[in-house]
Amino acid sequence: MHTAAEGFTFVVMADVDYIVVGLGVAGISACARLIEDGKDFVVFDTAQQTATRVAGGVVNPVVLKWFTPVWEMNAFMNEALPFYKRLSRHLDCPFLKELPINRVLTNPQEQNDWMVASDKKILEPYLSATIGENKNTAINAPYGFGEVLQAFKLDTPTLLNSFREMLHTTGRYVDTSFQYQELKLTDTGLAYGDIKAKRIIFCEGSAALKNPFFPPECLIPKKGEYLIIKAPDLQLSSVLKGPFFIIPLGDHLYKVGATFVHGDNTFLETNRSKEQIENALRKMITCEFEIISQLVGMRPTVKDRRPIVGKHIKYAQIAFLNGLGTRGILMAPRLSKLLHDHLEHGLELPEDVRIDRFLS
Repeated sequence: MHTAAEGFTFVVMADVDYIVVGLGVAGISACARLIEDGKDFVVFDTAQQTATRVAGGVVNPVVLKWFTPVWEMNAFMNEALPFYKRLSRHLDCPFLKELPINRVLTNPQEQNDWMVASDKKILEPYLSATIGENKNTAINAPYGFGEVLQAFKLDTPTLLNSFREMLHTTGRYVDTSFQYQELKLTDTGLAYGDIKAKRIIFCEGSAALKNPFFPPECLIPKKGEYLIIKAPDLQLSSVLKGPFFIIPLGDHLYKVGATFVHGDNTFLETNRSKEQIENALRKMITCEFEIISQLVGMRPTVKDRRPIVGKHIKYAQIAFLNGLGTRGILMAPRLSKLLHDHLEHGLELPEDVRIDRFLS
């Protein structure tokens, strides 16, 4: 099978182990596991707007509103950083940066709550036990900061572009929309056009609502918006968390957000989100800034706030990796490993992530 992309023609392998649909962080993680295991695969993706491309890219193990651990925090953190370091080396692409997060503390009570949280055994490795003093006159933080340890940041556009280019070069990328009606299930696997495969993994994020094999009632798309600003006087070298994240991008540029826009499944920018971020930003920093652009993404969240992983209850050739929500970059490495071990080695998935809780 041949496909044209960016002016070149690539030959896609006709007999593969897997088809992967979607190339956000879930799709990339699923593909990386296949590469590590020496499996042949092909990816269908149209490089359209994804939650991963728009995401802030910050990996944070703590719920910073309440100073509590993220669900399965240690398991996800133990898998994430080594995974992305290996991937960075494989791609020869420096998309990863270890970067602390400074949570603005707004009053003495929050200072006390931070100290109590940092003394808990489960949070001790991730929360500094010292309240940081604000020495940046461009930041409004009279009560100082709590520093999140072991946090890091991905340059998600760079990661996506680099991974896609690797797939192009190796003939594994098809730059067309997947046509569900063309998928034929067989006794030994499945067929899609000229491609024969053993399994297919759908990693489509909120686009899965168009997938007839996916249980649509479990997925709730949550629109989020960011602003890109330029603020030469801010001079921020760490991620700052107040009402929103302020994430350094380099060259005096920062990504600020993200909002939660309920009930709106469009990718249109909204004045409401722009004003919400801008108003909060003026309370967080004292220097002037220029709004450069506004970004929109759609998070694939789930009604019970747990990911969706596993095989279709009726069609064992079909698998899903979805519902990663607001912490997809943190969760994708471990979830992709769980799915791969389930598909290739028959290991059981944890009950709270299994898709069959929605398929009956």
